[in-house]
Amino acid sequence: MAWNEPGNGDKDPWGKRGNDGPPDLDEIIGNMQRKLAGLFGGNSSKGGNSSSGGNAGSIGVGLILLVIFVVWLISGWYIVQPAQRGVELRFGAYTQTTLPGPHWHLPYPIESVEKVDVAQIRTSTIGFGQSGGSVSSEALMLTRDENIVELKVEVQFHVEDAAKYLFNVVNPDLTLRQMTESAVREIVGKTTMDEVFKTGRAAMSQKAEVALQELLVAYGTGLVVTNFNMPDIQPPPQVQSAFADVVKADADKESQINEASAYAKDIVPRARGKAVRIEQEAEAYKNQIVAKAEGETSRFLQVLNEYEKAPAITKERLYLDTMELVYSRSQKVLVDVSKDSNNVLYLPLDRMRGGTSLSPTRIDLSNMTAYPSTNTTSTSSSARDDVRSRGGR
Repeated sequence: MAWNEPGNGDKDPWGKRGNDGPPDLDEIIGNMQRKLAGLFGGNSSKGGNSSSGGNAGSIGVGLILLVIFVVWLISGWYIVQPAQRGVELRFGAYTQTTLPGPHWHLPYPIESVEKVDVAQIRTSTIGFGQSGGSVSSEALMLTRDENIVELKVEVQFHVEDAAKYLFNVVNPDLTLRQMTESAVREIVGKTTMDEVFKTGRAAMSQKAEVALQELLVAYGTGLVVTNFNMPDIQPPPQVQSAFADVVKADADKESQINEASAYAKDIVPRARGKAVRIEQEAEAYKNQIVAKAEGETSRFLQVLNEYEKAPAITKERLYLDTMELVYSRSQKVLVDVSKDSNNVLYLPLDRMRGGTSLSPTRIDLSNMTAYPSTNTTSTSSSARDDVRSRGGR
C-alpha cells in the first residue's frame, strides 16, 4: 500500500496513523498510581479525595517495597550439602568457602554462591573412543627405543579446593586431561618397549600419577588424583600380527628357560647327593681295605713268629688249612676202589659236576662199567702215594 493512497486516512502501510507516537511516560506512571490506589482502597474518580488517595497509594507502595526487600533478604539464605562446598562471590570476586550447613549472604546481585561437589569421583580417559575403540591421535605414544605403542589411560580424581577449581583454571577437567596425556607421554618416552609390555606397567602408572599430581598442584587446579590405571597397552594395529609372533617367541623362550631351570634344580641336587654317596663309599672302602690289610699284616706277623718257633709244624698247618680252603670251594667225588682190581673205571664227571651242591658225592661202583687196564699198577695206590708224598714235603 502506498503512503499517499486515497482513502488511507493518513495511515502508514502498517496501519498506524502519522501522529501515533510512543506512550507518554508520565501517563504510564499515573496509570500505575491509580491502579495501586484502587487496590488499597483509594478512589480516583472523586476529586475531593485525591489527597487521601495519594497517601494510601504511597503507603501501599511502601508496603510492597518492604515485602520485596524482606523477600530479597530471605533469598540470601542457602544450604550446603555434606558432599559440597559453597564458594561465595561479592560482585564476582571470591570472598570465602563455606562448609556444609545453612549460611546467609547478601542476595544477588551483591553476592552470589556457587556450590561444588567435592566428594564426587570424576573420571577422565585418554585413548578411548566413543564406542570403546581407541583414538589414534591420543593413544599412540613413542617409547625410548623409538617404538610406537597404543596405550589407554583412565584417571579418577576429585575436587579438593573448590575455589581453585572454579577460578584458577578456565576448564579444570580439560586441563587435567591434557596434563594426563603430557605426563604419560613423558613417562613412556623414558621407557623401552619391552619394559612397557612386560614389567614396566605398574612402575609407569606410579610415575605418571606422581607427575600428574605435581602438574595439578603447580597449576593450582584444586584437583587430587585418587586412581591412575593403564588398562590396555597394545602395539599399533599395523604390526599386531608381527608383535603377536614376537610375544609367542618370548613366551616359548621363557617356557624353555623355566623347564631348564626346573631340570637343573632336579638333577643338580641328585648329582650332588650321588657324589657325596660315592665319596662316602670310597672312604668306607678305603677304611675297609686299610683295616683288612692291617689285620692280614698282623696275622702274618703272628704266623711268622710261630713259624720261627716251629717251622715244620707251621708248614703242615698251613698246608692243611690251604687244602681245607680249596676243597671246601670245589666239588669232590669219593671213589672206593678195591686194591685187587685192575680195571679202569669210567666216571661221567661232566654230568656229575653239573650239580650245584658242594658237598662230597658218593658213587655207587656197582653200576659203573669196568674196562680192563693194560697198566698193572694200581691207580689208587699211586694216587695215595702222590698225596702222601705231597704231604711229606
